[in-house]
Amino acid sequence: MRHLLLLLTLALFSGPLLAANPACEKMATEKKLAGAAKNSFMKKCEREQPGNAQAMCDGKAAEKKLAGAAKNSFVKKCLRDSSAS
Repeated sequence: MRHLLLLLTLALFSGPLLAANPACEKMATEKKLAGAAKNSFMKKCEREQPGNAQAMCDGKAAEKKLAGAAKNSFVKKCLRDSSAS
């Protein structure tokens, strides 16, 4: 009986872990996030999930080999443009 209860409890709490978006998980890993920073990033990433504009804009910036302030500026403009359309 205890084992059954334990398995049911684990199954109940593992649902959100299995539902995590692999694209957001990959970006968090690439950014080397952990703990509260990772949780915050994952929530934001999944909130923006329709089409995942963040990943698209990050990909475009990578194609252009942008880094630092130039990348941040480009991604910010890309996200603004994607939300406008």
